[in-house]
Amino acid sequence: MPGTWVTLAVMLASFAMPTLAAELRIASINPCVDAVLTRIADAGQIVGISHYSQDLRASSIPIDVAMRFHATSGTAEEIVALQPDLVMSGLHVSPATILALERLKIRIVKYPVPENIAQSVEQVRAIAAAVGQPARGEQLAAQIEAAVAAAHPGDATPIPALIWQGGGMVPGKGTLADELLRLTGFVNMSAEYGLRQWDVLPLEYLLNNPPRLVLSVSKDDAGAERMLGHPAISKLSGKVAFREYPFRLLGCAGPGLIEASARLAQIRRELVTP
Repeated sequence: MPGTWVTLAVMLASFAMPTLAAELRIASINPCVDAVLTRIADAGQIVGISHYSQDLRASSIPIDVAMRFHATSGTAEEIVALQPDLVMSGLHVSPATILALERLKIRIVKYPVPENIAQSVEQVRAIAAAVGQPARGEQLAAQIEAAVAAAHPGDATPIPALIWQGGGMVPGKGTLADELLRLTGFVNMSAEYGLRQWDVLPLEYLLNNPPRLVLSVSKDDAGAERMLGHPAISKLSGKVAFREYPFRLLGCAGPGLIEASARLAQIRRELVTP
């Protein structure tokens, strides 16, 4: 709308561009970027985060940390009102928002979803460099790599496992989740069912060929009762170990890999300890 563009342009005209990285005003409209940003940037640099980060079911950062920051739904009007020098987002952003920011000459950097741990670590470094905090980025990258390494069980026999989330969604070969399972002492059973990289596994398939471990939704997640409360699931008692693996551990990489690695290592210890 013409009126909207005039309003946004007037707001932008009053901005004073900083000359130092430490003075950058940064707005994130991606919860996965939020998880990195809140770990490596000065709090004063962050003028906005995604509203998803303030949702306990989806957030990849502690809620008490998320609530310290202003959250937006990612509209152009909300973002411009924050007077950012830099906007960080994922690839799946409203075209209208991108167009508005580009027209108003607001710098926006879009980060793809990492497909493996190496890409995730490099993304941490890239975000840190963009906000002028490369040393903190290196520190976080080292923490992620150390956490994954610490969760590796050595030459122990891999445990057949499956990540079975809401709606029966399963991450398969070529996903970051698949790599993390392998590195923490599991073998992803997705291929056994002929599933694609991301696919849906019907309950019948699970019943006919159950894995040793099913990593499923948290009891607090939507649809948990429908999935885990199904009468047929009780038939797997004694054959399959069901463990909670919240969706937020799948949703984002970055520092989330530290918690995900620790959770998988804990589960493996439970399964192999008499």
